[in-house]
Amino acid sequence: MKHRAIKRRNVVIGLGATAGAAAVGGIALNASASTASSTGNSTGSGDSGLVFDPDAYTKLTTTVTDTEGIEHAVTYHFWKAITYVSKPVDATYQSLIVSAPVEIDGTAVDASNAPILLANSVGGYMPSSVADATGVGAGGMGGGGGAPSGAPTGSAAPSASAASNANENTNATGGATSSNQLLALAAGYVVIEPGARGRTLKNSSGEYYGTAPAAIVDLKAAVRYIKSNKGRIPGDVERIVSAGTSAGGALSSLLGASGDSPIYDKLLKELGAADASDAIFAVGAWCPITDLEHADGAYEWNWGTNALGTGKQVDQAVSKELQSQFAEYQASLKLRGLNGFGALTARNYDAYLVKQYLEPSATTYLAALSDSDRETYLAKNTFITWKNGKATFTWDGFLTHVGARKKSTPAFDAFDLSAGENNLFGAGTTESRHFTAYSAKNDSTGLSTKRVASDIPAELDQMNPMYHLVERVNGKRSKHWWIRLGTNDTDTSHVISANLAAAAAKLGDDVNHLYYWDQGHGANTDPGDFITWIAKVTGHKKAVKK
Repeated sequence: MKHRAIKRRNVVIGLGATAGAAAVGGIALNASASTASSTGNSTGSGDSGLVFDPDAYTKLTTTVTDTEGIEHAVTYHFWKAITYVSKPVDATYQSLIVSAPVEIDGTAVDASNAPILLANSVGGYMPSSVADATGVGAGGMGGGGGAPSGAPTGSAAPSASAASNANENTNATGGATSSNQLLALAAGYVVIEPGARGRTLKNSSGEYYGTAPAAIVDLKAAVRYIKSNKGRIPGDVERIVSAGTSAGGALSSLLGASGDSPIYDKLLKELGAADASDAIFAVGAWCPITDLEHADGAYEWNWGTNALGTGKQVDQAVSKELQSQFAEYQASLKLRGLNGFGALTARNYDAYLVKQYLEPSATTYLAALSDSDRETYLAKNTFITWKNGKATFTWDGFLTHVGARKKSTPAFDAFDLSAGENNLFGAGTTESRHFTAYSAKNDSTGLSTKRVASDIPAELDQMNPMYHLVERVNGKRSKHWWIRLGTNDTDTSHVISANLAAAAAKLGDDVNHLYYWDQGHGANTDPGDFITWIAKVTGHKKAVKK
């Protein structure tokens, strides 16, 4: 069967030679593919066997320009969309694609025991599909799954859109583009890209079938499919590294935290998921939009004093009530900051963020500038003191520097049910529902009941990695965490990723968490470092065929 050539794609990424450094300039990561010989046609494995056919690939060639500007010719085997459950609700989304390198820069490579990058392109908890993908990097092609007629659109989903300064690393719905996938392939890793159902999907009866917890159940089913095909599917199935951005970052974190948790078993069985483990080895999460039941309070603690882009202040009474809720929640976590900071509370979290993340981020950025550029930047940003090669500033100065907040209040469980997250917790023919007691009590849509539905608490547990790291500590979780956030990202609170990092570190896990200075939602300025990190934590050395 003739294979269409991949359309040329450009993804601008920062040089990122030093972890956490913001881009100065930037280079293009290009991928252009051409069709070669095919050794088989993929038909998808939607039967009860869920057996991967190792011969059903198309042979493709692509050119990848790495973060140092060096071009690499990569020949790889590509398996078209394969359904990963035996009883799919919608195979358009419940399918995955596989790309395995066989030759890099003219040298044959053996990827049979290489790490597997499991890269999702979910954004805004919207649907993501690889059904029509014609090569590696499906996330860079937009991820598929637009809102169906009558369903909420991006305008009702504040966390779905990418910021203008997001380094072009997010697709139309805010999910990750193909930077990581392409670099991973050029490094000799296997790249598997799963689709997943999302919150806007409706059937002919008007029932929503992609709301919580559908996306995480789908990703778990994809992992089970991969692991059940050990020895047939390329790559080391015990070295799966998940990657995602925004809501995809939240799902990546959740996938890592919740490995083999029994609270998903019933749903996985209903889909006909493979009888295998869904635990993964490591997590890559960029700006994770997660911990949703506490996200409103965290957001107000972080951005409560910042005005909206219009210059209007949000309701300060509501903001203060939510901040009070956050203080109570933060105390209940009993987390300690990294590097011996001590107990993390609402009273000292600002000092912790400044010391642990923000000042080091600014220092790395400024140190990479030329003397003249640094002088110019400091003249424009007088809140920063630069002395002995280090940047210092106050939390208030930082908030003023960031400027406008992105979301009104409450940011995630809107009183008028207008947030994308309200749709995430929709059910049946009900488009959107409240998922916090506070917003349900203050509902402005005229609901007859002011209570959260009885099924919501269980769904919140299924959607929150903190449940598996704090409340019910999961021994099958990932032990390696790569977490990134832009300092100017006002799509969520900075404490969300910091709490995730602190919770994992408290359990003794390996945590690599940095902020990108002056970057917004979806930034990924050090993708080359992420690829190197995968090799380090998995112990991988590229295997050359003899």
